[in-house]
Amino acid sequence: MDFGLSEEQQLIVDTVRRFVEREIQPHEAEVERTGVVPPELARQIKQRTIELGFYACNFPDTVGAAGLTHLEFALVERELGRGSMALTHFFGRPQNILMACKGDQIDRYLMPAVRGERMDALAMTEPDAGSDVRGMKTFARRDGGDWVVNGTKHFISGADHADFVIVFVATGEEATGSGPKKKLTAFLVDRGTPGFTIRDGYRSVSHRGYRNMILEFDDCRLPDAQVLGEVDGGFAVMNEWLYATRLTVAAMAVGRARRVADLMIEQAASRQQFGQPIGRFQGIGFQLADCVTEIDAADWLTLAAAWRLDQGLPANREIASAKLYASEMLAHVTDAAIQVHGGMGLMDDLPLERFWRDARVERIWDGTSEIQRHIIARELLRPLGA
Repeated sequence: MDFGLSEEQQLIVDTVRRFVEREIQPHEAEVERTGVVPPELARQIKQRTIELGFYACNFPDTVGAAGLTHLEFALVERELGRGSMALTHFFGRPQNILMACKGDQIDRYLMPAVRGERMDALAMTEPDAGSDVRGMKTFARRDGGDWVVNGTKHFISGADHADFVIVFVATGEEATGSGPKKKLTAFLVDRGTPGFTIRDGYRSVSHRGYRNMILEFDDCRLPDAQVLGEVDGGFAVMNEWLYATRLTVAAMAVGRARRVADLMIEQAASRQQFGQPIGRFQGIGFQLADCVTEIDAADWLTLAAAWRLDQGLPANREIASAKLYASEMLAHVTDAAIQVHGGMGLMDDLPLERFWRDARVERIWDGTSEIQRHIIARELLRPLGA
């Protein structure tokens, strides 16, 4: 692994960082106050991203996108982590699983998503099925030549803006050594399809303005043409395209931690107590040292996992380690930054209390810390037959 960035990779970092500083950060306080991204601002961010050539940069050049490597895309996500998620959502990174589109789906879903003409959302989580994907109760049954879907999804990010949703539902069961397990199928469901409702979700203290929605299916009829991948092949497309999404959480956590650390270091250097900067006291200085070391470690874990993907090497454990460590690191760094700022750290005059609240969800979505530890342990034990 080359530990240095190429000239092109450094240009990616610099370009995205400037974009976040100029197009995202000036609007953060208003979005935090209102909990809403104005539609015109959303369109503006999307259009400027398209003009930069970064929209759908996580897609290959074979579909007209930037075709960044996994490492380069991790660098993009790291810089986007410095901004509000509600706003950077419109930087536009459609779900890679759309590469499984075939036939008419390419022109109806894949290409419009890559061009920024249609936005997508991904729906898996249910009230009684979070990390236990096979526990989902949303079910599709055959009726003539169609599928009829019933059930509920929740915590669906981006569905408020989505023109269509990629939905995973149960379509049958199979016998296994540990008992019957559900077969899953992915469907492409357009907003406005009869029997499909998108409604407001819950009020979250993390990432205000980045809303979660509830999806309801009431005898929603879908033809075979809406199946993404193969019938009962949901796990195949999931494993091919989705497992690396945990890496984006890790990368964004690193970027956000860098922004928090910058504020913490500035405070430690500028605030005077007992005749000297507070950073000179070991109680503060050692916290700075620990935080920066942890950020660097999370950064390299993330980039190393992305590099392994680019080399075609197994990376499941490395991705889980990056997501686990980076998300927990962010919690520690934001907490330390508030401690260094004292009482002002908890006031909404500063963004630190927002970063602190936002950090909490990172240990939950895209696989909880407990799930990541399970993945790591399983990968270590499996070669030994345990």
